[in-house]
This record gives sequence, C-alpha cells and structure tokens, in this order.
Amino acid sequence: MILHVPPTGPVLDAAGAIDLIGDAWAAEATWVAIPAQRLGADFFTLRTGVAGEIVQKFVNYRLGLAVVGDISGYTAGSSALRAFVAESNRGRQLWFTADVAEFEARLL
Repeated sequence: MILHVPPTGPVLDAAGAIDLIGDAWAAEATWVAIPAQRLGADFFTLRTGVAGEIVQKFVNYRLGLAVVGDISGYTAGSSALRAFVAESNRGRQLWFTADVAEFEARLL
C-alpha cells in the first residue's frame, strides 16, 4: 500500500516526517509518495542535511520514500544531488520519479 501525500500543504521537515511515518503505519503502507514541492529547497541542497535527516527516519522505520515530481531545476545545478538521485534510484528505499505513474510502475 502507498500513502500519497497531497501536493498542497506545509513543507515537510523532520517532525512532519515522523507524522507521515505514523500515518503510514496506521494505514499499513509500505511506501510514502511525497510531491517534490512539499520538500522545499533545503531538502535538495544536500549540504543542509535536511534530506539525510528525513530519509534516515524512513529507513529506520523500514518505509520506502518516493519523491514524485520534476526536480530538474535542482539537479541541473548540483552534481552531488544528481549522483544522490542516481544512487537512490538503484536501491529499494528512496526513489525519485517524474510522476506517480512512473513510481507505481517501478513497484511492479
């Protein structure tokens, strides 16, 4: 099961990640799909540590995290982020996909 986060709402921070994890557990979800716009610029600026902090929470609770949406504006300016996205997409814990259809296709 997938918990789909709505595209509107506050930018997700570490406390919000814990709330989503609780929601996912209550829904018996194994993945959480978050629209990229709900993560904010700090998530995509790796040196801030925001991405690491949020992703680690999902890893700790063995929940998959999908960042869904166009992040090309962020990856165009950061080779570190491009590498992070590429490496993440090779695994089974964190995926970056262009849209929900791509994400759901990867689950099959």
